[in-house]
Amino acid sequence: MHELRKDPIIGRWVIMAKDRARRPGNFIVSDKSNADISLQKECCFCEGHEKETPPEIYAIRDNHSKPNTEGWKVRVVPDKNPILDADVDLTPKGHGLYDVLEGRGAHEVIVETPSHIANMADLDIDQIALVIQTYVARINDLEKDKRLQYVLAHKNYNWSRDSQNITHSYSEIIATPVNPMRVKEELNGSKKYYDCHERCIYCDLIKQEVAAKERVVFENDHFIAIVPFASRFPFELWVLPKKHNAQFPKGINGLELELAKTLKEVLLKIKEGLGDPAYHFVVHTAPFQRQKGKSMRVNTMEEDYHWHIEIMPRLTHTAGFEKGTGFYICPIPPEEAASYLREVEI
Repeated sequence: MHELRKDPIIGRWVIMAKDRARRPGNFIVSDKSNADISLQKECCFCEGHEKETPPEIYAIRDNHSKPNTEGWKVRVVPDKNPILDADVDLTPKGHGLYDVLEGRGAHEVIVETPSHIANMADLDIDQIALVIQTYVARINDLEKDKRLQYVLAHKNYNWSRDSQNITHSYSEIIATPVNPMRVKEELNGSKKYYDCHERCIYCDLIKQEVAAKERVVFENDHFIAIVPFASRFPFELWVLPKKHNAQFPKGINGLELELAKTLKEVLLKIKEGLGDPAYHFVVHTAPFQRQKGKSMRVNTMEEDYHWHIEIMPRLTHTAGFEKGTGFYICPIPPEEAASYLREVEI
């Protein structure tokens, strides 16, 4: 019997297809041909190939080494083919019913290590902490541009990009002049819950998941990793801070190493337990608070929203039903997925 589950934050329904559920082990990826280490010699992201990328925007370096030379630990460069550009006008235009903005924004690539390592799971904890610090530095810098509303830090591991298969661990930063729809859905859902209960829905969710223990994969003093109750994808994971904060840069301050330990743990469980699958990884944080005039949204955002990270292994494909309805179909119950990942030894 199928079961429909409702996401308590944004109200999205997910179908748990239990009668065609598969055992967790059936999701293990066997084809790893995309992670060809032989590409190292021609990798433009490796140390010593700095001239093959655009000039760096930001870097964490040793011994006061010069920009665009060796000696870096994490390096940020503009994307060669940006989807948004800092050097365009932001004047709104109208075409009848249709609103148009030029593609104002930013698109940056964070090279996470000077060594040719493909998966963040294989970086050491200190290196992951440096990547997290870089996310914060770039978000804080982009916030200075008053024309920007939102910054998304994300990564696509083992996923073809522009017909290229990049086998060097990297993330992307994309800044937009408007708030993304998915973020708006989370903001609206968390605001609605706060208006009714005067509490953060994410904080209540954490308390309930800790008490139930069914969907918890990993937990320490500062963070919890769960398979969400209404998972869209098999083995989807959310990493949430136990201490409330709406904004990632502020909420992570002083906890970079603890988050790095958590990410190392869960990413290794995905790698070892599922055969090193491709995955998407996104940091959801509050938008820049630039609202003016009659909008009251800014007044409670700090109290009702809660930053978090979503990790989505690429083990299934969305089809016409999902795209046509907005429903997702998940072929394994979150409780089974969480139980399986808990038992993965790393």
